[in-house]
Amino acid sequence: MKILWVKPGKLLPLHTGGQLRTYNILRQLSATQELTYLSFYGGPCDKAYEQEIVSQIPGTVVKHTRALNEARPIDYLRRFPSHAPYAVTKFTAPEVQELLAQWIPQRRFDVAVCDFLCTVLNFPKDLATPTALFQHNVESVLWKRKAELEAKWINRLIAKMRRFEPAQVRRFHHVIAVSEPDRQAMSWMRDLSHISVVPTGVDLEKYKYDPDAVPVGPLVIFTGSMDWEANIDGVEYFCKEIWQRVLAQAPEARFRIVGRDPHPRVKRLASDSVEVTGTVSSIIDHMRQAAVLVVPLRIGGGTRIKIYEGMAMGKATVSTSVGAEGLDVQHGRDILLEDDPVSFADAIVNLLGDVNLRQKYEAAAAATARQYDWSVIAARFAEVLAKTIRAASGTRVVSPQIEAVRA
Repeated sequence: MKILWVKPGKLLPLHTGGQLRTYNILRQLSATQELTYLSFYGGPCDKAYEQEIVSQIPGTVVKHTRALNEARPIDYLRRFPSHAPYAVTKFTAPEVQELLAQWIPQRRFDVAVCDFLCTVLNFPKDLATPTALFQHNVESVLWKRKAELEAKWINRLIAKMRRFEPAQVRRFHHVIAVSEPDRQAMSWMRDLSHISVVPTGVDLEKYKYDPDAVPVGPLVIFTGSMDWEANIDGVEYFCKEIWQRVLAQAPEARFRIVGRDPHPRVKRLASDSVEVTGTVSSIIDHMRQAAVLVVPLRIGGGTRIKIYEGMAMGKATVSTSVGAEGLDVQHGRDILLEDDPVSFADAIVNLLGDVNLRQKYEAAAAATARQYDWSVIAARFAEVLAKTIRAASGTRVVSPQIEAVRA
């Protein structure tokens, strides 16, 4: 297949779950398909990035645009009247719109991928080329969960997203979700026959299970980008509601928060028993030292790649239901799912104190993760793209409303 893949922002270095998911699928597809990856980004021109992404993903076309420069209050006010949320309009670039307005009608590709909802306004209103929308999250669900934990003013932003997202889900020939819960969450927006699931994967060459590995001690770890609100809220909740309960039963335990750009709220959590590392050269080294991986998230959508990465390394994992949502895991089999602080703390203490119990979950976690190597996931993605081409045969998607929501 000739595939066009469009995504805003620099893909490297790999920090976020979305970047990891896109990068690994692209790498796999580039080996088996005729792939063109359109990577457009703002900020200072980065020649090193442009050279590196082309070397790692052959067929990449890079565009630097001033339209995606860092947001300023005046930019937000300028875009506020748009029917589209600011989270979408800020990733809309006239140069990319112009390029896609040429490529999509020309049918030079068999299929196109619009990666993330924020990319949609770069595509022309007449989708003459079969095009799939890749939904890493259901944005309206993500924003709703944020509103339940934050100030109610965000409800005004949710209303805008709830109007915009369904129209875009209906506009594309097919929609790709990362989990069955996300697929069901979009069922009111689009008939489910037009929505397929391609699950999250893991790099099994990189994240290897060593059944003989021994943790450095009663070390509990959390990994993730620490400037992301879902992660900030998660570690705050963990430290305030759960960690002291763990220390009461296991006073030697230590908690390590590993991830780039820790927000000031995260830095304030550091104490004698809590370490905030900031950016590290290798997440794997820290993961290898840990006895227990925790994912205490209360906000989020899509799926958490960090869980499969930890499980692939054979890490006993305790998560909230939201944290593990959409993954092929089962409480009591390969993970422990706990949604109240007392049960969450007890699960950690039991794993720290009972080596046999911990090893049982380690082996089961590794067995589950072995089913989801990125090569398998990319093959599934290619199947869905072929389905998109077949479904679009003889039809074109035209959205008369799209001009009204352009930036």
